[in-house]
Amino acid sequence: MAQTSTMNVTFPSDEEILITRTVNAPRHLVFRAWTTPELVRKWWPGRRGEMTVADMDLRVGGAWRYVMVAHGEFEVAFHGRYGEIVPDQRIVHTEIMETPDAGPDSEDGAVVNTITFEDADGGATLVSIRTDAGSKEVRDMIAQSGMEGGVREQFEIIEELAAALR
Repeated sequence: MAQTSTMNVTFPSDEEILITRTVNAPRHLVFRAWTTPELVRKWWPGRRGEMTVADMDLRVGGAWRYVMVAHGEFEVAFHGRYGEIVPDQRIVHTEIMETPDAGPDSEDGAVVNTITFEDADGGATLVSIRTDAGSKEVRDMIAQSGMEGGVREQFEIIEELAAALR
């Protein structure tokens, strides 16, 4: 297997964030870790809390909702809908953080995430997450939220989980 590369975060446009990382596991196992609720519960909160809800209707038009208790202090919830799913290759979905103004059914202010899974050297997988935030203000708010550290932790856990699935 290839050695894991560092995670890269770039801003291809005023409205986009692009995160790339090579995961030291085959593509089908990385995709499985990304799309299996029991596994998502383990990696999605990173090392920053405990996941309490991982609801996924993994089909085009299906909804998802994740809830975690961050550091045991406060609840954070996100939800969205799947717009495209190509097994082992690509997932496109909306994502919105739930606030008092945006409950579990709202799509107002949603960003669009496109996640791709590509074969990399040595049987590894290159994962790319492109977020279209819709505006520079939202993009910057996401970038300054601590997202980078959380995603870094998520990828570390995904790599561990995918390796254990072999």
